Amino acid sequence: MATILVVEDQRDIAESIGDFLALHGFMVDFAADGLTASNLASQQTYDLYIFDIGLPGMDGLSLCQLLRKNPVNTTPVLFLTARDRLEDKLAGFDAGGDDYLVKPFQLAELLARVKALIKRCNNQQQAIIQIEDLIINTRQCEVTRQGQTITLSPMGYQLLLVLAQASPNVVSRQRLESEIWQDTAPDSDALRSHLYSLRQKIDKPFAVPLLHTLAKRGFKLCK
Repeated sequence: MATILVVEDQRDIAESIGDFLALHGFMVDFAADGLTASNLASQQTYDLYIFDIGLPGMDGLSLCQLLRKNPVNTTPVLFLTARDRLEDKLAGFDAGGDDYLVKPFQLAELLARVKALIKRCNNQQQAIIQIEDLIINTRQCEVTRQGQTITLSPMGYQLLLVLAQASPNVVSRQRLESEIWQDTAPDSDALRSHLYSLRQKIDKPFAVPLLHTLAKRGFKLCK
């Protein structure tokens, strides 16, 4: 069941949205201001955010920008607002929003947009993979650790991706070789060499190693 955070300071509108979405099978949490919403978002994971823009204290645009500073938080944002100028809509998208619905609106249209955004997000949910302070952006093929960009060879990136997608489980040597080289058996030292190079990039410059070798079992990527 998908969970939605509705951030709306007008109680009647919030209740109307919440009741309607609950009727269609969604779980809904509420916040009446940006600070409360930020705290909720840091404590749990949501499938969708619905933000009013004109909130007390931290407005919806600032709230969205704050959440987008965390690269792992790719939860889609739907803005609800009475501001209908093109400039306002562009500001919403620039802040990191994914869709924009102008008040007053029909609940049926809101539901359609909610379903579309959640479906799109589910299709892209593996775009960001994080293991501790190591972040892999699979859409951009970018790897960072502690905010530092790590440049990997194509082979190193493929190895890292297989290990990250399986984390924290152990990946056998046979599976790694099969994933990378398919039906072509590699040289006996090929995997060892590539794993050594990968360690030099993602572990050696940092205090805590993430890539571990387990004797006779394989390899795993975790703290």
